[in-house]
Amino acid sequence: MAIQIYCSGCRNSSSLDSKKCPVCQTAFGRDKKYRVSVSVKGKRANRIVENLTIAREVEAALKGDLVRDEFEIADHRTQEKPLTLADVWDKYLPWAKEYKKSWRDDEYYYRKHLEPRFGSKALSDISAFDIEKMKTELKKGINAQGKPFAAQTIKHQIVIMRRLFNLARKWSLYDGKNPVDSVSMPKVDNQKTEFLTDDELFRLLETLENWPVKDSVAFVKFAMLSGVRRGELFKLTWDAVDFERNMVTLRDPKGGKTTTLPMNSQAMEVLRSLDTTSTFVFPGKDGKKRTDFKGPWLKIRKAAELPPNFRFCGLRHNFASHLVSNGVGLGVVRDLLTHKHVGTTERYAHFAPDAVKAAAAKAGELLTPKHGQVLKIVK
Repeated sequence: MAIQIYCSGCRNSSSLDSKKCPVCQTAFGRDKKYRVSVSVKGKRANRIVENLTIAREVEAALKGDLVRDEFEIADHRTQEKPLTLADVWDKYLPWAKEYKKSWRDDEYYYRKHLEPRFGSKALSDISAFDIEKMKTELKKGINAQGKPFAAQTIKHQIVIMRRLFNLARKWSLYDGKNPVDSVSMPKVDNQKTEFLTDDELFRLLETLENWPVKDSVAFVKFAMLSGVRRGELFKLTWDAVDFERNMVTLRDPKGGKTTTLPMNSQAMEVLRSLDTTSTFVFPGKDGKKRTDFKGPWLKIRKAAELPPNFRFCGLRHNFASHLVSNGVGLGVVRDLLTHKHVGTTERYAHFAPDAVKAAAAKAGELLTPKHGQVLKIVK
């Protein structure tokens, strides 16, 4: 017979003098629960109760019932609340905040689409059919802008579901199947490769030349000349800039690996023109880390008469597109853009038509017979 503290988080038990769960390290507060386990002549009964006083009463009652053989023995697991998707989410969110930069996106989508459908359902009750049904509903649904949900949005819901199930298994909270394994992912083809025409580039540069806010000018120019992501520009600090070697170090970039990149002299001149006492190269208000550039960019874009759908990240695409179209290899461009996978860089391959033509011409030369032989064409 025993009364132990019951951990609602990982469903393990520990001694009454424990301050925290030895398995998941959850601290026990005043609202802790207790597991009552009674065994008499090979018969066992278990109960989860709210406080120690009730636990002792239940222990005595269970013992009496077992002795009189009046208690119907049941598996103790049936007495516990089944693990729901909401239970897993409550454990996932703190983990995601620590290890995922895009955790806010996950939280938004969970609250918007997953929680209403599956939050209260036990993991064992969620089927592949349920998830396919969600896919169908979203395909027919309309988002806040009055447009159909994009395939990427629908895919994101399924990816979150798969991650929650996988982590529940990894953390030994759940030992069933992952229903997402039987669900087909929506096909996504939403890669945008934006670039500026010569006229658009001229108008943008002319606008920047006369723009009154010099910090905004420097931010846009450096993005154009370096291809560095906006978020990485927000984090860039002066100790990561090496003016002697024309190098900039990107710490904790999107790819996750700190990278040092060579910079052209024009980009470095932009940095030299800045006058700030902040530790950040492109600081926000009061010298603190900048968190947004939407407002200034929309004003500059409008003044330069750029297409209304040309995004700030289009400057990065423009950087890569011009490199490829001028003969720079995709491998080099991949390194400059800090892409983890070469497939991401291959979107720019079509900007090198001359290289393709040259390769085709070279193939013709290599296949031309030597010593005056004639290559016969069979009709």
